[in-house]
Amino acid sequence: MAKDNFSGPKSISENSRDSVIERSKKMKFATKTIHAAQPSEPETGSLIAPIFQTSTYEQESPGQDKGFNYSRTNNPSRQRLESVLAELEGVQHAAVFASGLAAENAVFQAYLRPGDEIVLPTDVYGGTYRILNKVFQPIGIVVRQIDFSDASALDAAITSRTKLVWIESPTNPRLLVYDIAAISRLAHTRGAFVVVDNTFATPCFQQPFELGVDIVVHSVTKYLAGHSDLIQGAALAKDPAIFEPIKFLQNATGAVPAPFDCWLTLRGLKTLELRMQRHEENAAAIAKALEHHPLVSRVYFPGLASHPGHDIARKQMTGFGGMVSLELNGSFEEVVAFASSRRFFTLGESLGGVKALLCHPATMTHASIPPGARAELGLSDNLIRLSPGCENAEDLVEDLLEGFSNLESAREASEKGRKVVTARA
Repeated sequence: MAKDNFSGPKSISENSRDSVIERSKKMKFATKTIHAAQPSEPETGSLIAPIFQTSTYEQESPGQDKGFNYSRTNNPSRQRLESVLAELEGVQHAAVFASGLAAENAVFQAYLRPGDEIVLPTDVYGGTYRILNKVFQPIGIVVRQIDFSDASALDAAITSRTKLVWIESPTNPRLLVYDIAAISRLAHTRGAFVVVDNTFATPCFQQPFELGVDIVVHSVTKYLAGHSDLIQGAALAKDPAIFEPIKFLQNATGAVPAPFDCWLTLRGLKTLELRMQRHEENAAAIAKALEHHPLVSRVYFPGLASHPGHDIARKQMTGFGGMVSLELNGSFEEVVAFASSRRFFTLGESLGGVKALLCHPATMTHASIPPGARAELGLSDNLIRLSPGCENAEDLVEDLLEGFSNLESAREASEKGRKVVTARA
C-alpha cells in the first residue's frame, strides 16, 4: 500500500504498517471511505487534501528526490487515491489509470503473450470484447467466450494454455451472476490467474479478493467516482509479484489520470456507500414494477428471486447492485422511441452516476460487436440497460411506466388508423 505523506514517502517500520492495516480492517465500509488513508494534510491541517497539479518535482541533488520525481511515475494525489482504493478492496496494491480500458490493457499486456488463452463470459462490456478481439486476438491471443453458467463447458474451456480467466459478475449488460469462488478454484487448478471486473458491484457490495481472485479491475468512471464528470480506471492485486508488472506498465506506457481527476474520485468515494444504497433501492423498485409488465418480456436484476443467479448473488454479495436491464416487447422502432423520450433517464453511455442514464447496448456500448455475434452472445436489439441514479424511486418508475403507456397509446392509434384505411378500401 502506498504511503500517504505529502512531503514525500518516509520509511516506516513493518510493525507500524501492520498496525495501520489492522486498524483499517476494523473499520466499517462507510468509515473506510472517509477515513482510511485520508489523514488531514500535515503541513496546513487542511481537512481535504490539496490537488498536486504539477508535472515535476524539485530534487535535492541529482537522483535524490523526496519520493516524487515526475507525475507520470507518481503524484501525491494519485498516490492517495490508490491507497484508498486498495483499502476499500482489502488489499495493499492499486494502480490508477486514465480509463477503465487502460487498466484492462495493462492487465492484458502484463499476462498475455501470443499463443496464450483468455476465457471470459459471453456477456461482457463491449469495450472488453473490442480490445480482446480487435487488438489482442490479431497478435495471437486466443479469446474464448463461454457460458460460465455451464460448468462442463467452462471446465473444458480452461486449459494449460489459459493464462487469464476474466469474470464480470454482475455482467454488462445482462447482469448475469457467476460463482466467483468456484470459478477461482477451477482456474487455479489449471494455473490461470483470475481477474474480476468489479465495476457493477463495487467493493461496497462485493469483495472479490475474499473469494479467491488474483486481480480486480474497475471502471472508476462509474460508481466509484459517481458523478459522471471524469474518465478513470484501476487495477488492484493482493500479491505484490502479481501486481508488479501492472504497476510497471502504468509508468512505462503512461496512461495515468490527471491529479484533479484523482481528487474528484476521492471526493466521490466519500459518499460511495450512501450512493450505492440509493442506487440499489431504486433498481429494486424499478425491477419490481417492470417484472410483470406486458410490454416487458424480461427483467434482469440479481435481486429478483426469478433471476437465475439470485442465490449466488445472495451468497457472494452484500447488495444486488444498482443496475437493471430489460427486454422490451416491441419493435426496434418502439425501442428507439422509448429510449429517446424519457424525462428522468437521460439517453447516454456510461452508468453509475447520480443522474439516471438509459442505454441501448446494441447501438451504443456494444455496437462494436457485429450483429451476428451479438445474436450468438444473447444480446437482443430489444435490450435496454438502465442505470438508476439517486433520484426518488417513484419518479423513476413513473417515468418508465409513462413511456410504456405512450407506446401502448401509439399502438392503439396505429391499429385504429389501419382499420379506417381498410374500411375505406
